Formats: sequence, structure tokens, C-alpha cells
Amino acid sequence: MAEMDRYYSIVRKPRVTEKGLKMVERHRAYPFEVAREANKVEIRQAVEAIFGVSVQKVRTQNYLGKLKRLGRHFGRRPAWKKAIVVLKDGHAIEDFY
Repeated sequence: MAEMDRYYSIVRKPRVTEKGLKMVERHRAYPFEVAREANKVEIRQAVEAIFGVSVQKVRTQNYLGKLKRLGRHFGRRPAWKKAIVVLKDGHAIEDFY
């Protein structure tokens, strides 16, 4: 059970946007928000274990948090990492939405 907890800490949540849903329909590419320290191999293993699918390719993007201001004080939203997971033919994640 501890192994599944580790997988859920790597794959945090799906990024459901209009652009992401088009990628799912056209290319079987599913966008996820993942842990910043996770690498592509760990992301692949986590998605395969959680959803029971076979992964073809993983691409990652790092996002720096936006600079925000409240009065004269500046702050930054937290940085995050997005992974786009492409599945092999015949595989799909049913409950993605």
C-alpha cells in the first residue's frame, strides 16, 4: 500500500482544460500536474500503476509561479510541473474528466 501512496504523491491531479481535452481526443495525450522532483521514469511507473494503462511517451514542462502583488508587497505563487503522458494504441483513461 505504501507503494501506491508514493505513486499518488507523484501524480497529483489531472489538468482538465479545453486544450488538454483536445489533446486527449486527438493524440491520447493526458496532461497531469506532477511533483516537481519527479522524473519521467517515475511518472511513467505511477501512471501505469494508478490507471492500469501502458505509456508510450512522457513529456514534462516546468512552470515558474506567477508574480503577484498585494499593495506594495510582492509574492510568488508556487512553481509546479506538468507532465503530458501519451498512451499506446488501444489504451485510454476512462475517468479522466
